[in-house]
Amino acid sequence: MKTSSYTLKSEHFSAPVDIDADDSPQTLVTVFAQRCVDATLFDYLKNRYPNSVVIGCSTSGQIINQDIVDEEVVVGVCRFEKTTLKIGSEKVSSSDDSYLAGKKLAQSLNDQELRAIFLLSDGLLVNGSELISGINSEVSNDVSVTGGLAGDADKFESTWVLNNSVADSGAIVGVGFYGDAIKIAHGSQGGWDKFGVERTATKSEHNVLYTIDDRPALELYKEYLGDRAEGLPSTGLLFPLFVKIQNDQELVEKQVVRTILAVSEEDNSLTFAGDIPIGSKIQLMRANFDRLVDGAADAAESLMKMGEMKAGFAIAISCVGRRLVLGERTEEEVEATLETLPSGSIQVGFYSYGEIAPHSSGFCDLHNQTMTLTLFNEI
Repeated sequence: MKTSSYTLKSEHFSAPVDIDADDSPQTLVTVFAQRCVDATLFDYLKNRYPNSVVIGCSTSGQIINQDIVDEEVVVGVCRFEKTTLKIGSEKVSSSDDSYLAGKKLAQSLNDQELRAIFLLSDGLLVNGSELISGINSEVSNDVSVTGGLAGDADKFESTWVLNNSVADSGAIVGVGFYGDAIKIAHGSQGGWDKFGVERTATKSEHNVLYTIDDRPALELYKEYLGDRAEGLPSTGLLFPLFVKIQNDQELVEKQVVRTILAVSEEDNSLTFAGDIPIGSKIQLMRANFDRLVDGAADAAESLMKMGEMKAGFAIAISCVGRRLVLGERTEEEVEATLETLPSGSIQVGFYSYGEIAPHSSGFCDLHNQTMTLTLFNEI
């Protein structure tokens, strides 16, 4: 397996380009950029990697090794030797299409040789919980599914996802990894502190929360935010919700963090990146700077505990809310992950509107406000 990473500036997009030496059907190319990027970038990549699997998305900041960049495009290249790759894609027009899109995407990739799926999704039009439920309905829990939702800085206007040379809003792309040579490890951790009383979601529909303790959700949330309420939905990233969901079929309690994507003054509702079922117990959360950085390191450490790992190709996906809170200290979390990963690993990634990974093992789930890592390798 051969890996590399580099950055591109806009002046590179129109420059003559030769086919990359690592271009092949077994090469994964990841591309992360700001939303408003010149469309000539996609022609440039098509000419440089005509045979490779090229995926990417808009972001709230790009990660390359120990650095975070905004203006430059980050490109990661991983050429596998023994692993087969296959790309699948779907498109939604609204969040109601999310479950079926996930189901159809998983069906297009599913195979007895399938070992993992890496997933990138539109961050605003897709209900991440429903998307993942659709995927989980078609693949076994020993198939590793990780990835993230595209970002748009803190603007929440639109996002795009890249499928080879086509970048679209509402798009979802997944890459399947096939064969026994592929080795994938993952880790996902937060670091936020809960505060205030525990409340109950009393009226919701999928990822739209209408009432909390029978009070209008937006009204109650604004009381917590005080002066910061004027900046919603972006200021909501600083105060996510801790959610405890009771699974009646399995008689277990699932704990997740949910981030606000939109607010409605008309019906006093809050729209989140994932579902908040009626009856869920919720609490507000706030940042603890040191614990956020420690949480990123913990994500890398939990990945390392999955087995004997060697240097590989790591994709780091962290929530935009973490970046807004950490400010000038944000690079500390990507430094912490790179330092914990096997020496010699390449790290690329982005700041997202949601992260996808199993809690530790088994089926994947949607997370918010976490640092989520996926490390690719071959044996």
